[in-house]
Amino acid sequence: MQEPALTKGEVLDLERDGACHVPGVAQSIMPQLLAMLEGCDAGRAGHRLHGLEGLAALLGPGHGPGAFVARMAGQAMVPVRAVLFDKQADANWSLGWHQDRTIVVRERRDVAGFGPWSVKQGLQHVEPPFPVIEAMLTLRLHIDAVDASNAPLLIVRGSHRAGRVPVGEIEDVVAQGKVHACLARPGDGWLYRTPIVHTSGPVVMQEQAAPRRRRVLQVDYAGAPLPAALEWLGI
Repeated sequence: MQEPALTKGEVLDLERDGACHVPGVAQSIMPQLLAMLEGCDAGRAGHRLHGLEGLAALLGPGHGPGAFVARMAGQAMVPVRAVLFDKQADANWSLGWHQDRTIVVRERRDVAGFGPWSVKQGLQHVEPPFPVIEAMLTLRLHIDAVDASNAPLLIVRGSHRAGRVPVGEIEDVVAQGKVHACLARPGDGWLYRTPIVHTSGPVVMQEQAAPRRRRVLQVDYAGAPLPAALEWLGI
């Protein structure tokens, strides 16, 4: 696939582009957040956080990040999943272009339209009907600085409006779209529509330089309960 045109530094709009930069949104909670994340298992492609005391309240509507998400959504939004990404010298992975399509529920219940099912870190994941994903928002909170060489999130602008894209057609969406590098300073956030097509490469190792750590806490928010007997697990 031909490399797509890459933009950075432009001001994106959540509705038009599917993502927006939120400078300093996590600054007020950063000391508490760092204390909570101390000792969390590093070195995984994505460490799912559940049952971490105080985290749900910190990310809820009573603090800066959660209040901002609710304001952008125009309704109350609850954090329903949190994943810590911790890239460093000995854990330097990459992810291909994809959409986030799974949610975490309290327990498995067979409900029409929900599936397939999978278990990650002992938690029940399922792919819901796509309108559930389309109604969600995702906020990435940056603990470390992210520049062009430090594995920024890349998003295809406007791809949140493409619906559920078959895996075999993802590269066509990328080739036909405009890709944006989501750069950030510590304490910044990036809010995006959960269905947006995105990717992240490895941290570029600089010769004769200490490896840089790139920690991001990704939080999914939902504004409605799940149907039938299914329940959000939450964080």
